[in-house]
Amino acid sequence: MMSKSEPWITLRRTFADSLKTLQDPLKEVYIAVENEKIIAFMILQMVGTFKGYVQSIYVEPGHRSSGIGTVMMRFAEERIFKETPNVFICVSSFNKKAWKLYRKLRYTKVGELKDFVVNGHSEILLRKTLGPLSKFHKKPSEISRQGDEQSKSSSRREI
Repeated sequence: MMSKSEPWITLRRTFADSLKTLQDPLKEVYIAVENEKIIAFMILQMVGTFKGYVQSIYVEPGHRSSGIGTVMMRFAEERIFKETPNVFICVSSFNKKAWKLYRKLRYTKVGELKDFVVNGHSEILLRKTLGPLSKFHKKPSEISRQGDEQSKSSSRREI
């Protein structure tokens, strides 16, 4: 799916690269389904320095500009803000439609990684925040659910 469309073609992301990411047990994968067909998915990284990182978001070309990307991002924010006050995502400098969506959703640029994936293009690090880590506290109900979530064997979930 994603390896055959932009921006992944420009980023030279192969099917094998994509499959490896999707199968990583440390990633959370969420899908959007219509008529029993996957039309969108996203991959979240909820461990490490950039806990709350939206690693990838993909919407089938025929469903782009229909609001699915916004629904997926709102879901990601809801999921991430339960555990951390920051949502991070990178957008390729040439991906103008994605830039527009993230600006609409109130993401701010926090850095630029020049020639990070391929020469001639930057990855722009964006952030949406509720505040600093030092002032963020999980709700007690969320802490108890976290252990339940980590014990699930499947990382693929429909939204």
